[in-house]
Amino acid sequence: LVAIQGGLRVSELTGLNVGDVSLGTGAQLRVLGKGRKERSVILTRETVAVLSQWCRERQGQQDDPLFPTRRGGRITPKAISWLLDKHVRVAGGRCTSLASKRITPHGLRHTNAMMLRSKDVDIFTIALWLGHESTRSTEIYLHADNKLKQQAIDRAAPTGTTPGKYRPGDRLLEFLQQL
Repeated sequence: LVAIQGGLRVSELTGLNVGDVSLGTGAQLRVLGKGRKERSVILTRETVAVLSQWCRERQGQQDDPLFPTRRGGRITPKAISWLLDKHVRVAGGRCTSLASKRITPHGLRHTNAMMLRSKDVDIFTIALWLGHESTRSTEIYLHADNKLKQQAIDRAAPTGTTPGKYRPGDRLLEFLQQL
């Protein structure tokens, strides 16, 4: 939930500490991204509820990993992939279409971006949300959004056009023949 709602990279997820979570008013995560750049990820009510319960159970110190291994160490990207695969298999029992899909931790990040696009969030905001250096990395979501493409077609399509083969009028044909 934290990975998909926050649009986090796996390294960002594994790097979270208990002290990076703020669940009060304006709930957010402090995330250390690429190039050691820090950003804040605002949390939804659902994510706050889940993280609140997790933090109560976790009872870690500020510098402890938010998502530890059984021995208390920092979870690895490989372990996150393994856990995701495990839960996708379980979910595949109820949703058979999951069986044919390859779902990766990075795919959850893409899902976050596409969910934001589907809500008409602009590309600049998505770039900030994902911690992209520039919007160039985020432009792939413009090309993947069929709703956006359909809106462009609808705006550009001529109105009042009847379907069928175009038949130019006599005046147009005369004009063209004189060229």
